Amino acid sequence: MNLVDANIGEEYIVDDIVTDDEELNSFLFSLGCYSGEPITVISRKRGSCVVSIKDARYNIDKDLAKAITIK
Repeated sequence: MNLVDANIGEEYIVDDIVTDDEELNSFLFSLGCYSGEPITVISRKRGSCVVSIKDARYNIDKDLAKAITIK
């Protein structure tokens, strides 16, 4: 399951980042979004998600959310 399918307000664990783009991997890692870390979708608006990672909130687009697999 990826982040697009996540229920709002429910905490999940990042399973993997599915992309061949090293810049995307580095960007997500700098946000604290990597395997084993908790992540919560706070809200969805116009094709983007507001997520909570390590006590911070970020607005990510739908393509980025699709790359983040959760369990």
